[in-house]
Amino acid sequence: MSIRIVPVEQLAERQAASLDITPLLLPQPATLYQQRAARLQQLAAGHVMADYLQLASRIAQAQHQLVHSQPVRLPARADYFRQCAEHGLPPLGAMAWQRDGQWQQLLHALCQQLSDAASPAVQQVLAQLMSAPAEQQERAAQSLLSGDLAVVDSAQAPFIWAALSVYFSQLASQLKIAAVAEPGDARHLCPVCASAPVASIVHQGNEAGLRYLHCSLCESEWHLVRAKCSNCEATRDIGYWSLQDQHAAVRGESCGDCGSYLKILSLDKDQQAEAVADDLASLALDAALEEQGFARSGLNPLLFPG
Repeated sequence: MSIRIVPVEQLAERQAASLDITPLLLPQPATLYQQRAARLQQLAAGHVMADYLQLASRIAQAQHQLVHSQPVRLPARADYFRQCAEHGLPPLGAMAWQRDGQWQQLLHALCQQLSDAASPAVQQVLAQLMSAPAEQQERAAQSLLSGDLAVVDSAQAPFIWAALSVYFSQLASQLKIAAVAEPGDARHLCPVCASAPVASIVHQGNEAGLRYLHCSLCESEWHLVRAKCSNCEATRDIGYWSLQDQHAAVRGESCGDCGSYLKILSLDKDQQAEAVADDLASLALDAALEEQGFARSGLNPLLFPG
């Protein structure tokens, strides 16, 4: 991969050849879900999708509570992580990582937390998930992680993914790794877990003006230069779309070469913008881009096809 994960002790050897850009930002699950919940609640006010955005906010708040009440510890697998670094593989590759039953405990706890305040329809979905055999839950998770979304009930998928995200984001936050940028066009998937991005974000602060892709699963972020397709990395025919004006905080970035698009959020235009929340609240922009013939290249963890 063009962003290569390396052990921390090897970073000094490679830094001399790298630019002064942090290639990888590991997640901070202790705060990110609460920030997402607050942003979703803010965006729900007066929104045509208010009910769903409020449900999404409750999911994010439940994720926040689970991070603190049911912490996930990274297993000691030094040999495994060393092999991943040697071969340029994502250390938490979603398909290769051997998940334990804790993610299912998180799913059950998530459903319990949400059930009391949920509508009858959502309560039914949560009850089905809690009563499903462990093997069925595992098959659904494996299908989602492999991209086989059609075989999983779209009503159940956001809750399954929410539990998986709490699981993987905590694992990612504890990795003792570093990342270096290497030549090559292979940045369309997360270098930590190999999942698709939900959106890209133009940062402020220490990374001011830099664009990072935000992972839909482990919540890591990785650097990609601007004005380049986040799917195929072409630069020839990049377009920007907005329902407001060219200076909007949320825009669609399209590629004429591969026919894909992904949202891009600019924190200098809205400091409170959040990848998952603002992507979900701007589905009208998705519809407009799809009318133009573009296909979405990313995945929003709170809304699955179906």
